[in-house]
Amino acid sequence: MPIKSYLAYPHKGKKKYLQQAFLALEGCEVLPADNEDLLILVTETDSREAEDCLKKKLEAIPSLKLLAMVSGFDTPKP
Repeated sequence: MPIKSYLAYPHKGKKKYLQQAFLALEGCEVLPADNEDLLILVTETDSREAEDCLKKKLEAIPSLKLLAMVSGFDTPKP
């Protein structure tokens, strides 16, 4: 089960739009930063295939300027 965290930088003036776009996607949790114009995004998916699909959806959001992965974790299968 891949769990990843990102720093998401919106285009200027598009932070609320970006937050709404993230919240519309299944497996996404969003926290706005208090001191910067960025969002903290945490994703959780059931498989690597689902993670790849979610990543393509994230990259297609027009209000997203830059998405930088901070941490990633994948639960090993027994």
